Amino acid sequence: MAKFMLIMRNTDESLKTMMATPFEEMLDKVGRFNEELISAGVLVAAEGLDDPANGAVIDYEGETPVVTDGPYGETRELFGGFYLIEVPSKEEAIEWARRMPALPGSKCELRRVPSIDEFPQDNEWVIKERGWRERTGQL
Repeated sequence: MAKFMLIMRNTDESLKTMMATPFEEMLDKVGRFNEELISAGVLVAAEGLDDPANGAVIDYEGETPVVTDGPYGETRELFGGFYLIEVPSKEEAIEWARRMPALPGSKCELRRVPSIDEFPQDNEWVIKERGWRERTGQL
């Protein structure tokens, strides 16, 4: 099994459509998809994100990080939420992404989340993280 993150990206067009869609209708569509993921036993986490205007960007280009309050970037550069699923293959993750209730014009970026087992097991930081994951029930 591997973990994959499905990152939801909007466009100006899809964001306008979403804002015009009744909230209960959006909840119903997302709720049905969430229930499918839960029933299939593949959902690890899912979260929507707050308005970018309430966020910030921390830029590490210079010696001192520069903080810029939102809104920031173009809509196509932002993501609005994510699903973290655990499935046997990239192909199955893609199939779940195809079923996601996305609005026309939206995009979903699919990224595999490497397992801690893929890192050098004799590294002190990996050992500490493994201990933390074991203590918190993540392993």
